[in-house]
Amino acid sequence: MAWNCCARVWVRPELWGSRIRTQRSNLYTQQRNGFRRPVQKSDHQIPNVETGTKPQKSGLSPPVQDHVFHESSRSVKKLVKPFIFTVGFSGCAFGSAAIWQYEHLKGKVQNYFEDARADWMDKMRPQKGMDFRRQINLWWNSLSSGQRTVSGIIAANVFVFCLWRVPSLHRIMVRYFTSNPASRVLCFPMLLSTFSHFSFLHMAANMYVLWSFSTTIVSLLGREQFMAVYLSAGVVSTFVSYVCKVATGRFGPSLGASGAIMTILAAVCTKMPEAKLAIIFLPMFTFTAGNALKAVIALDTAGLVLGWKFFDHAAHLGGALFGMWYVTYGHNLIWKNRQPVVKAWQTVRTWNPRK
Repeated sequence: MAWNCCARVWVRPELWGSRIRTQRSNLYTQQRNGFRRPVQKSDHQIPNVETGTKPQKSGLSPPVQDHVFHESSRSVKKLVKPFIFTVGFSGCAFGSAAIWQYEHLKGKVQNYFEDARADWMDKMRPQKGMDFRRQINLWWNSLSSGQRTVSGIIAANVFVFCLWRVPSLHRIMVRYFTSNPASRVLCFPMLLSTFSHFSFLHMAANMYVLWSFSTTIVSLLGREQFMAVYLSAGVVSTFVSYVCKVATGRFGPSLGASGAIMTILAAVCTKMPEAKLAIIFLPMFTFTAGNALKAVIALDTAGLVLGWKFFDHAAHLGGALFGMWYVTYGHNLIWKNRQPVVKAWQTVRTWNPRK
């Protein structure tokens, strides 16, 4: 098992120095010419330690320019749109998953005889050796259902990681693939930042944890329900991070899949608390899943209370609590009541306007 994190994106302190020097030279010139020295408005130009805008650097985050945080950033009104987006997106995710499962089961029955006929013809056809395509098919079929499911998620994370390496896309990546309640764009980064990693080690650690727990979580929830939970977890954990940042005034962009992965980790550990886990580099030391979950929650709680800034501990806690809640109550409350959505989809599919 690997430790996962949600990196905080910080700023270059060199820019502050040049801005302050320019301001001082202008003020000095005006004072020599007999003008009254104006009052400096330091709230918008000098980093404030109390508001969490102190320039810092992290090896997991890209270097970006300073964000100017106004007092309106701490307003509770900034959370209205993210809250609506969280509820709406999560509802759409579970509704789409219910329809996806219905269509998959329906198509599986229809394709059963076609697949049997294709296998019979493949056996009758003369073999020309193990070509590359056949080897890929054999490898893909050897994977578990969970591993095949998360392969698309891992591919998306790798693709976004490659986009961070393109200098011309840097501004777009910072705006849409990092989440920050002080930013102008609030909603879409809540989802896109879940697939965003700037550091290769950060991405590798998160994807390793996701791959390790994929077989178990998909066997518990199923492919469709897992995707709905994973996507919703990314948005929910980001919203919890928004709430914490607005409440404390410690602003800063965040990115990473850790919030969603913490949901998967917490769901598995809650459902199977006696399962044995181990750290990848220390396989000789084992511990139960329940104790691992308690340790992770305690660590993130301490980081949130003490104001540790290297990880987004609020997103971690939000993801963990969402995972624990879902496997305990959410599955019965949401997934088992999906029948009205499926019936509505059946009505839409069979509706004929000519009748």
